[in-house]
Amino acid sequence: MRAVIAEDSVLLRVGLVRVLEMAGYEVVAEAGDADGLLAAVERHRPDIALVDVRMPPHFAAEGVQAALLIRHRWPGTAVLLLSQYVEERYAADLLSGDTAGVGYLLKHRVADVEEFVEALHRVAAGGTVLDPQVVSQLLVRRRSVPLDRLTAREREVLELMAGGRSNAGIAERLAVTESTVAKHINNILAKLDLPEAEADHRRVLAVLRFLGIGE
Repeated sequence: MRAVIAEDSVLLRVGLVRVLEMAGYEVVAEAGDADGLLAAVERHRPDIALVDVRMPPHFAAEGVQAALLIRHRWPGTAVLLLSQYVEERYAADLLSGDTAGVGYLLKHRVADVEEFVEALHRVAAGGTVLDPQVVSQLLVRRRSVPLDRLTAREREVLELMAGGRSNAGIAERLAVTESTVAKHINNILAKLDLPEAEADHRRVLAVLRFLGIGE
């Protein structure tokens, strides 16, 4: 798998390169700004691009705009956005279209190398990953969300579902059986009036629609 990294912080960029190489990726290019990122993707056509949300020259939404352009011009390239803080509108911008091969994570997730690499693999393989902290914030701010219908455990499972985890991944994270996870998911789908879906990606899409993304 070939990757491009766009991050203006040299230290973080070096760290990301090492993590990706340890995970078996070939980092074919590095960039410190959006223009460099777009040029690198056009030249190398990587399998995945890791993109900082805020980059030079204005440190606003340059990374998001570049990511959207990549998704439009080179749909075969997966995109994983990295952000210092929860910025809901940027997540919504990226996830409002085709969400296959799209992810949005907070940068501190990189410190947990195993979890970060797992998320990276899911996005590169065409899955969808949304940071649990973003999901939590969206749940709290969406007024129509009937949170009182969900138990504390069901909310945990919902956040992990939106993060793209399979039943097995959720079970491992929560130290429960897969059958228990399946029961929780059935309860969540019923309580939140979400359509049933066997495929993990369709299930994530259902959750994202419920959160108000992509409507």
